[in-house]
Amino acid sequence: MTTGLLVTGAGGAHGALRPAPAPSPTGSAPAAPKDSVPPAPKDPAPKEPAPAMPKGPLPAAPEDAAPAVGAYLDYGPKGVARMADLSRWLGGADVRVGHTYLPGDVWSNIEGQPDFLEAWAKWRRAEADRMFVLNVPMQQHNEDHVSDDEVRDLIARGARGDFDDHYRKLATRLVKLGIPDTVIVLGWEMNGTTYTQRCGPDPRGWKTYWNRIVTAMRSVPGQKFKFDFTPNRGRDDIPWTKCYPGDRTVDIVGMDSYDQPPGDTFEDQVKGAYGLQAQVDFAAAHKKQISYPEWGLFRNGDNTDYMRGMLAWFDAHKPLYQTITDYCPHGVWQCDENPDASKIFRTTVSQEAGQEPGRPTTEPSTQPSTEPTPMPTEPGVKPPARPEPNGQKQWCVQVDLGEWASPWFKPRKICVSLPEE
Repeated sequence: MTTGLLVTGAGGAHGALRPAPAPSPTGSAPAAPKDSVPPAPKDPAPKEPAPAMPKGPLPAAPEDAAPAVGAYLDYGPKGVARMADLSRWLGGADVRVGHTYLPGDVWSNIEGQPDFLEAWAKWRRAEADRMFVLNVPMQQHNEDHVSDDEVRDLIARGARGDFDDHYRKLATRLVKLGIPDTVIVLGWEMNGTTYTQRCGPDPRGWKTYWNRIVTAMRSVPGQKFKFDFTPNRGRDDIPWTKCYPGDRTVDIVGMDSYDQPPGDTFEDQVKGAYGLQAQVDFAAAHKKQISYPEWGLFRNGDNTDYMRGMLAWFDAHKPLYQTITDYCPHGVWQCDENPDASKIFRTTVSQEAGQEPGRPTTEPSTQPSTEPTPMPTEPGVKPPARPEPNGQKQWCVQVDLGEWASPWFKPRKICVSLPEE
């Protein structure tokens, strides 16, 4: 019997599924180097039998659709339910992008448990112009602080195909659920240090591994996936250009960009090394669309300059989609810490959609899972609420963590999740 240990704070759990930290302040970095890209593996995964498709025509987003707006609201059914509430808060604006993450704890969850994905699949299929964005880890134990040597070994195993079957299973499930056009944000924030899926210990092997995953998923009949390469803004641990796996296996060049260093101002965030302008220029040179799967307020609090800057940036550069991280301290609807920036977001998005933002504020349909303050060990850790694994119960006890740790964990609890008998 296995157990999962979670140290919880006031609003949720620091579990195996949370977006990685945004980049640490690293100062200036050299100009983006040109990087050789290894070819996709010559031994693509064998094709599986075509899975059964849902009855009726499959909705597909129009190619000429306007840039899509969405938000991360919660992992599972709560996130789906809150999409309609967010739209009402925006005066009826069309919130077209649903965004969630697969747990990175064990391979069976990375394969995409059907009961986790079904609610999102139903939401996506309901309207032709909707988009489903799914962050997919490249390794299990993705937040277990694995050493560089272990990461190199795992990358080597992935590059030779040891994990291909997990991704064929995921692709097959997505097709069977009627969402074969899912946007796959694979191995996000790979230029950082937090995740086991990071690129830094072996960039060349990492790129080969990415290519294998994409090849495996594209081998499934009926798939129409788009693969989104999404680093942190800035250099972080390694220039993200060194991790780029090649044009054949990347459809979108994304970026996770929070209001924090590197860059004291929004202009710095645009012009800084490996920043927003570098992303746009790189994508244009490779003839790729751009995206912003994660963005939001952070180090500078309720920063109206950042909010105006990001919304103007989206208007000028027309990303395929943008999804704000909507929980504290980053958010605008489920977080009351940012009233001024929130007003700008609400007014701008509503007006761009041709709606009036002056309606009474619609509260979330259920009390949102307010996220705990990020732990001090990594700048910018953004831990959303973690869905409990199927068939598990959680027991919590109060503990004394001492004078140093106690301020970071309130109330002070240790919780253990155990399988049902």
